[in-house]
Amino acid sequence: MIPFFCRTCLLALLFFLPVLASSSFSADFRLAKDGGGKEAPLVIKSNNLEIDNDKKTVTFTGNVDARKDDWIMNCNEMILIYNEQTGKAGTDAEKVRVDKIIAKGAVRILRPLGGEATADEAIYYQAEEKVVLTGKPVVKQGDDFVEGSKITLFLKDNRSIVEGSEENKVRAVIAPRSGQR
Repeated sequence: MIPFFCRTCLLALLFFLPVLASSSFSADFRLAKDGGGKEAPLVIKSNNLEIDNDKKTVTFTGNVDARKDDWIMNCNEMILIYNEQTGKAGTDAEKVRVDKIIAKGAVRILRPLGGEATADEAIYYQAEEKVVLTGKPVVKQGDDFVEGSKITLFLKDNRSIVEGSEENKVRAVIAPRSGQR
C-alpha cells in the first residue's frame, strides 16, 4: 500500500523548504497497493522534517498528523524508512518505496469505521499491512477495549492479536449490549 515518490521531489523539497518554511510542514506521499494497484495518498503534517538519504529515512517531529484513506495517526515523532528502486528498463528514473513507518510518543490511531488504538510506539509494516503497538497499547471499539503488552493489528484482514506478559496480562472489557442482536 505504501509508496512511490520521486527522489527528485525530495531533493526539490530540501532546496525549497527554507522558502516554504512555516510553523508546520506537510508532505503528500503516494502509497501504491501491492501488485501496482491504484495509488492512495498518505499526507503527513508536522512541525519539522529531516531527510537523511544516507540512512534512507524521513523523520517528522512535533505534532505529527498522518492521514490515509483508512486511518489517521497522531504522534510526537514519525520515521519513514524507505529503499530506492530503479525505474523501468531504459529509464533513469529512481523511485523510493516506504517499507516501514515508526511512530513514537503518544501514538493514537483512529479508523473511520470506528475504533481507536493508543500506545507509546507503533510500527506500520507496509508489505503486511500491519501495525504493531507496544508500550501500554490499548485498542478501543465503542465501550469495549483490550490491552496487553503487545497488540498486532492486521489492517486488511480486520483482525488483531493481543499478547500479554507475566507483569502485564491481557485484559479485555466487553460492555453489555442493549436491545436485540
